[in-house]
Amino acid sequence: MDQENIIYMKDVVKSYKMGNNELVVLKEVSLQVKRGEFVAVLGPSGSGKSTLMNIIGCIDVVNSGEYRLSGQNIDAKSEDELSAIRNREIGFVFQKFNLLPKYTAIHNVQMPLLLRGLDRKTAYEKAKYVLEKVGLGDRIDHKPLELSGGQQQRVSIARALVGDPNILLADEPTGALDSQTGKEIMDMFLQLNQQGNTIVIITHDEEIAQKAKRIIHVKDGNIYQ
Repeated sequence: MDQENIIYMKDVVKSYKMGNNELVVLKEVSLQVKRGEFVAVLGPSGSGKSTLMNIIGCIDVVNSGEYRLSGQNIDAKSEDELSAIRNREIGFVFQKFNLLPKYTAIHNVQMPLLLRGLDRKTAYEKAKYVLEKVGLGDRIDHKPLELSGGQQQRVSIARALVGDPNILLADEPTGALDSQTGKEIMDMFLQLNQQGNTIVIITHDEEIAQKAKRIIHVKDGNIYQ
């Protein structure tokens, strides 16, 4: 395997039992993403792109084939190991932000570090630094409902970045935002990529996908590059 490939999939099949039937969602998919790339996975609803995202993000595992993340064979990992890999290797950004409403921006951002066992003071300082990096240094003590949609997504991005993950994995990151705010968020992803972050965006929006450096099309469980 090429050492530069942070994501390496070969002949990946994923299916689900539907009563007596088996629904094949991914059909012998092969995919490589190199460290430092900015890739969009583009496809309509039902194409298999969300299943592909779940496998990349170690939320789900393959039925057959091979998936390696940062050189690690993911197929052989236990649930606890997968959870640790998600926390350490991947920064997730969600369409609906998935912030804890009762907690301030800085508490939301430092949460992954506290889950790793980092001491509270160090976690706070690191969270503060990352919130400043995404332009929210003056909003650290605001709760999600006190922030605009774009600001909430910036908090979500800061939370994804705070653990220094190998990959930022964003699922429809502009889906809940107006077009202007969505453009600002995509510009932020471009800046983060220029700083060396590997970014994979899942989207059904061709205009959003065009912002990435490479587009992977998903249709009927197959991928086309």
